[in-house]
Amino acid sequence: MASSRNSKSDNISRRAQHVLRTRVQSADHLTIALSGGVDSVVLLDLLVPIASQMQLPLSAVHVNHGISPNADKWSEFCRNLCQSRNIPLEIARVKVARGPGISLEAAAREERYRIFRGLQTDYIVLAQHLDDQAETLLLQLLRGAGVKGLSAMPVVRTGRKEMGEAVSVNSIPALEGRPKLLRPLLDVSRREIEDYARARALQWITDESNDEISFDRNFLRHELFPLLEKRFPAYRTTFLRASRHMAEASALLDELAEVDSAQCTVPGKLHVEDLRKLGFPRARNLLRYTLTQHAVVLPSTVKLEEILRQLLSSCPDTKLHVVFGNTEIRCFRDRVHIRKVEAIPEACWHLVWRGEEQLPIPELGGTLRFTRCMGAGLGLQKINEQPVTIRLRQGGERLRTDCNRPRRSLKNLLREASLPPWQRQRLPLIFSGEQLICVPGIGVDCDFQAAGDEQGLLVEWQRNLVSP
Repeated sequence: MASSRNSKSDNISRRAQHVLRTRVQSADHLTIALSGGVDSVVLLDLLVPIASQMQLPLSAVHVNHGISPNADKWSEFCRNLCQSRNIPLEIARVKVARGPGISLEAAAREERYRIFRGLQTDYIVLAQHLDDQAETLLLQLLRGAGVKGLSAMPVVRTGRKEMGEAVSVNSIPALEGRPKLLRPLLDVSRREIEDYARARALQWITDESNDEISFDRNFLRHELFPLLEKRFPAYRTTFLRASRHMAEASALLDELAEVDSAQCTVPGKLHVEDLRKLGFPRARNLLRYTLTQHAVVLPSTVKLEEILRQLLSSCPDTKLHVVFGNTEIRCFRDRVHIRKVEAIPEACWHLVWRGEEQLPIPELGGTLRFTRCMGAGLGLQKINEQPVTIRLRQGGERLRTDCNRPRRSLKNLLREASLPPWQRQRLPLIFSGEQLICVPGIGVDCDFQAAGDEQGLLVEWQRNLVSP
């Protein structure tokens, strides 16, 4: 019997080691996501000798969500476990705040992955296994997910193309670049993991919420899957096979979207006129793909289709504005702009310039840069008489950028510069006293321009690159 248990343990170890040897390079830093449950404890037990053999730096991270009254005990358990294995451990405490339509489980997962994104490591190693795959597939199916949502979790997730789970409300947020996600136990069942733990006499903690069938995942685990196994004992591997088919279909849809994107993007923005040339399902696939590329939490299917209908029926002068979650979609001159929703400061907002070369303005989402030069920009001597302030548009402002022409309304100048309306609302204007003297990207008022032999200041407004 002991020989049989050892054989099963060696089998799991060999499978985990095979994943690491085929996916991980020498000296890559691995960080185990350690909850203290049986899955992650087994993962730690497996990786300690493998990492030593492969000379891979190994550490662990434990996220204390503070939801359970036993949360601090679990953190202490993980600390003691890692000390006994001589494994560095980082314990991160988070506060889980539920948003509208977000479950407690999803909100906790969002906080957990926020911590993961900030770690200095090459791989976050997760203990997700074959049963997790089956549960995820059925949950996504019950939510009406498409092929991306029904795709299997990949062994390694390296970028947005593999982030099928990262594009719905109840899913994992995108992890861009480092660190990658690594799941070496995806073909191992929960029963095998538990058998391994007992054979090795491992200790672990049990989350009392695991038995609470009010959670959908627990209901499937305790009520539905035992019945399913009686009739279909191989359902786990069958579900996995189906998920991999969905992953392949999803990849093909992404390839189609890349082709369509090349035809419908100018420059870097979806062009509505070209979008109309596609059939509705193909245009919807392209819009979904584009939102995913912006790391957007996708809206529901109904909302996505309504957005697409509004885009396809819009005119070049339509002021289309759709908001979902923290994302907004706008149209300007037949181009689709996908942006993070940003608040506009109150009309009385202003800022005093005190000679800084760089002036970050987080309220407006950018930085003003002042560069000294001869004979161009704002004349330094001409702006010393009155305080220089930064303000927003109130309406009615006028500017004379050409000394041979009369003053013109700022409204017309901005329109001619093809600046989208929402950027006009957040554009910093430079005043000397009560006079508008400079608008970045538009020009300097004639009375304040530096003469050829005079020190001047070039003013540049650089907007932050903001994704939803």
